[in-house]
Amino acid sequence: MRTATVQRTTKETDIAITVNLDGTGDYSVSTGIGFLDHMVEQLSRHSLIDIAMSVKGDLHIDQHHTVEDSALALGEAVAKALGDKRGIARYGEAHSPMDETLTRCVLDISGRPHCVWKSGFSQPRLGEMDTEMFPHWFASFAQTAGITLHIETLYGENNHHIAESMYKALARALRQAVEIDPRKGDAIPSTKGVL
Repeated sequence: MRTATVQRTTKETDIAITVNLDGTGDYSVSTGIGFLDHMVEQLSRHSLIDIAMSVKGDLHIDQHHTVEDSALALGEAVAKALGDKRGIARYGEAHSPMDETLTRCVLDISGRPHCVWKSGFSQPRLGEMDTEMFPHWFASFAQTAGITLHIETLYGENNHHIAESMYKALARALRQAVEIDPRKGDAIPSTKGVL
C-alpha cells in the first residue's frame, strides 16, 4: 500500500495528514474552513485517494496560513506516498463539467513543480473561504507534490461550480497519474531513470 503520514507544526498551524494512494476515496477532513473541507473531500472522493486531514490554524488572523500550509502538507504526503514513482502512469488529464462550468486539468508527476492556474471568481468569498486563496492552494500543492499542474476553467458563471470543478478535475487527473501501469512493471517513467 502506498501510504504516507505528514505532521507539520509551525507557530501558525498544526497539521496531521495521512493519505493512501490505493484507497477508495474515504476521507475525514477538518481544516476549520467549511468550504475548504468540502473541496478536499471532493479531491479525495474523485481521486480515490483516502485523505485524513486535521488542521488547526490561526484563523483568528486570517485563512492564509491554514489554506497554504494544508496544501503544502497534502502535497508532501502525496509525494512521500509515491516514493520513487516506479510503475506510475505519471501523466493525467481530465475535464470536469459542473452544470454551466467546465474545467480542464493536465498534470505531470515530474519532480519539477510548476503551476499554471487560469480561472477567476466574481465574488470575494465562497462560504467563509476567500476566493483569492484558490490559486495559492493549487500552487502550494503542486510545489510539494512535485508536479507540473495546469488547471484552467474554460467557462463558467457560478462561483461554487468553478471552484468545485477545479478540485474534481484535479482529482480525476491525479487518479490517472498515480495509477500503477502494469505494462511498466517497476520501471521509473523517465528516460533519465529518476523523477
